[in-house]
Amino acid sequence: MGEALRLLIENATATEMPTEHILRAAELIRQAAAPLGEHRRGRFDTASADDLLGGIRLYNPVTGEGSAFAPPVDMHREGDLAIGTCTLGRAFEGPPSFAHGGVSAMLLDQMLGYAVTTAGHPGMTVRLDTVYRSPVPLYTPLRMTASITEVNGRRVTATGAITTTTAPTTALVEATGLFVALRSDQAKRLFGPVLDRSA
Repeated sequence: MGEALRLLIENATATEMPTEHILRAAELIRQAAAPLGEHRRGRFDTASADDLLGGIRLYNPVTGEGSAFAPPVDMHREGDLAIGTCTLGRAFEGPPSFAHGGVSAMLLDQMLGYAVTTAGHPGMTVRLDTVYRSPVPLYTPLRMTASITEVNGRRVTATGAITTTTAPTTALVEATGLFVALRSDQAKRLFGPVLDRSA
């Protein structure tokens, strides 16, 4: 379903069909959406397809295969380096033919968080500093990298970059993120209802 929804969004943001065709499509979309809304999960309910401990979040807006919004980004580790790949379509456009700057920040936040978590230092983002060197092109295979640069108790710093796959040494966007591991009382306060329902 995620793939079908991404196709819908891509076509909807690129269409130049006449108004009457768009209105007819909108009605068909509403008809298709209605049955899906008959049984919805609440704010503190995780998706039944999710595996929180296994890191599977089906509807994550960056990596989720089930998300209508996610590119989605495919991530893995090679030694100390986290690597991600994706291609951004029209739905992510800011300046004509380039990605919105906020999308770049979102991608790098996810990459840095993945690098920190998979290295055994899970935490929450408390700061993200982003440097935009060149626009990120749409419809172009992208490569993202991230790695940890410092661990100081519960505080972990990571850096990362977005490049194209054809020019992997030329950074388009760079970021440095600070992540802090939650104390047990903080985790309980923020995620208690989710953890209780998942138990």
